[in-house]
Amino acid sequence: MRRYWKHRSRLILRCLRWSTAGLLVLLLALDQAFPPPLPAQRDTSTLVVARDGSPLRAFADAEGVWRYPTSVDDVSPLYLQALLGYEDRWFWRHPGINPVALVRAGGQMLRQRRIVSGGSTLTMQVARILDPHTRTPWGKLKQMLRALQLEAHLSKRQILALYLERAPYGGTIEGVEAASWAYLGKPAAQLSHAEAALLAVLPQAPSRLRPDRHPQAAQQARDKVLARMAALGDWSNEAVADARMETVVARSLRPPLHAALLAQRLHAAHAGQARIQSSIDIGLQRTLEERLASYFSRLPERTSAALLVVDNQTLQARAYVGTLNFGDRQRLGHVDMVQAWRSPGSTLKPFLYAMALDDGLIHSESLLVDAPQSFGGYRPGNFDEAFNGPVSAATALRLSLNVPSVDLLDRVGRARFAARLSHAGIQLRFPRGSAPNLSLILGGTGARLEDLVGAFAAFNRDGIAGRVRYTDAEPLVERRLVSPGAAWITREMLESNPRPGQGTDTFDPGGRPRVAWKTGTSYGYRDAWAIGSTRRHTVGVWVGRPDGTPLPGQYGAVTALPLLFEVVDSLPRQRGDNAPATMPASVSRADICWPSGELADALHAGLCQRRMPAWLLDGNVPPTFAERDARRWQPGRQRYQVDATTGRRLSADCSAPHVVAERELARWPALLSPWLPQANRDASRLPPLAADCRDDGRQSSIALHIDGLNDGATLARSPGAAQGVRLQLRALGSDQEIDWLLDGRWIARTRGTQSFSQRLEQPGEHALTALASDGTWTRVRFRVLR
Repeated sequence: MRRYWKHRSRLILRCLRWSTAGLLVLLLALDQAFPPPLPAQRDTSTLVVARDGSPLRAFADAEGVWRYPTSVDDVSPLYLQALLGYEDRWFWRHPGINPVALVRAGGQMLRQRRIVSGGSTLTMQVARILDPHTRTPWGKLKQMLRALQLEAHLSKRQILALYLERAPYGGTIEGVEAASWAYLGKPAAQLSHAEAALLAVLPQAPSRLRPDRHPQAAQQARDKVLARMAALGDWSNEAVADARMETVVARSLRPPLHAALLAQRLHAAHAGQARIQSSIDIGLQRTLEERLASYFSRLPERTSAALLVVDNQTLQARAYVGTLNFGDRQRLGHVDMVQAWRSPGSTLKPFLYAMALDDGLIHSESLLVDAPQSFGGYRPGNFDEAFNGPVSAATALRLSLNVPSVDLLDRVGRARFAARLSHAGIQLRFPRGSAPNLSLILGGTGARLEDLVGAFAAFNRDGIAGRVRYTDAEPLVERRLVSPGAAWITREMLESNPRPGQGTDTFDPGGRPRVAWKTGTSYGYRDAWAIGSTRRHTVGVWVGRPDGTPLPGQYGAVTALPLLFEVVDSLPRQRGDNAPATMPASVSRADICWPSGELADALHAGLCQRRMPAWLLDGNVPPTFAERDARRWQPGRQRYQVDATTGRRLSADCSAPHVVAERELARWPALLSPWLPQANRDASRLPPLAADCRDDGRQSSIALHIDGLNDGATLARSPGAAQGVRLQLRALGSDQEIDWLLDGRWIARTRGTQSFSQRLEQPGEHALTALASDGTWTRVRFRVLR
């Protein structure tokens, strides 16, 4: 009998083993045949975040669902406590299903004929999210089998991460991170007790408990979770009491939307990537977006603006505003003006002056001519149509004078200048089939804000420009733009230009950073620019209409520059930000003299009419440029002989004997004569010839005469005339082109004896100047009565 039972037991154990093995084989076969529907890596919406992880903008997935990639470490521990305490306290221990919870839930339903508590574990809820089923016994069985599959394939943290990322929160919102930003406006890592309880309970009935639609129901459900956490002892009574005091406020769904156009750009560049981390400083970005919207709220309709802030050291963008109002159809708010091709106005001039320094053409105080000139038929004028006569290179750059800049570009070479900019990262766009011309330095080309900012940073990066970076993964692309010395001198010239309304000697108690800044305005008031660089940051501002229509009265110094300084003053600071930059060994300081441009120590007093300190590069002291008109060209320093007794000049052909003395004078460019004081003109004028000497052709040219207005005249409008005095004017004595200037401001151009009509409206003292292209000039002064 004992042998019988022993044999029977062995048979039963063998059957159990085979049954278990068969069941396992069956389960494995079913698992292979019906694998768990685990989500693909790309099966989430894309989230573009700032450098600290704060969301900038989210992009829905292919089904329009807002779902942010989330891990267990990304959410607040308070939320995890509320979730597990309320939903599944045995989550870390059960194999996917909790038989005790299922039996309890079934018994409660049988006794009360309604569902009192759920028996689903978090793993079962994830199974239902991934593979929805019907509410039938077979559906429930399928859910449990799927839960067991998940536990076999994934770790507990992976299952929990799926729940955190895919739990339903109403509408198209899935996952705790997306819900936290949508309903609370904050990351899930920063939830309070009350907020954690609210988000833990919402997935139970996301449509009925949505706080944006049913705040009272949401608050009641939240308080139920709080009571449960207090009863279990997970949270203290004090913490729960404080949490109950927080009200659930109805709040419209507002997904994060900062640096929207940059986020869109990065989303397109990193297709399929769930999380894209940018270099944007979220605090600075929010501040500047608000400031930009407030600053330009009163601009004319259809006006937009763009702003870019870059860290000089890393060339990473810290703030990016591509449009004034994203999504605004009237302002074409979908157009990213940081990348748009626009006329750069005068913003290219600092690069030209730096290259001219490297070429040895100028030093910081080189004498340049700001007067009407012709460059092969191209006659540029200044923005305000006024001319300043003699100016230094530094002054010409600070005042953004056009004629000296075109003169420099002609000497540097237009094609070479464009090629150097292209090499450094500033791609210029010209009309199809056209080559670079002299107008490019005044904005006669196309450029992009991000390229200009990347190159402008070179003035605080030892002359090295680079491509602006928007993520850590982007490579650092750098190119030499100019030498460290040329960059240093150019920055000094730009920084010495005070802020509008502030003198160079004005005390600044705030210790605001020094800014090397430049403005620009394109032809027809279509683009207003301001670009500035400090030791740590470079900032670029553009204002205009994306459709290219004019914006009369809005130009760089008035529209863009004030915002530039507001942005600079709001940037984070560190000790030493305002400390003087170390001067390169290639830079030196020396006094030079006008008009020759040479070192003062090498000239006697008679040749040094104006003395000024200049920055020199590699010790080069280039002389003042020779005049362009070959017919009137004379050297900057002229040697001549005089009679030692009378002081009269001698020529090579004099009939009487003379006691000869050598003399030398410094000559100003002829075009500058109308702007020079009489003392300077006298000092540069050759003395008259001795009576017995024949003319050597070195005398001044034939004088001009203004016909139609006498010197010293007083003018008054006719009685009953509605308008001012009208004059008919012409110049006599030259067949050259004549530029006419009223109080230094250009008003007309004629040739030879051609006449023109001019109306005089402003009462007071005036001066009318006629300046021929060969430097001959004349001036009359007059008065207009009220």
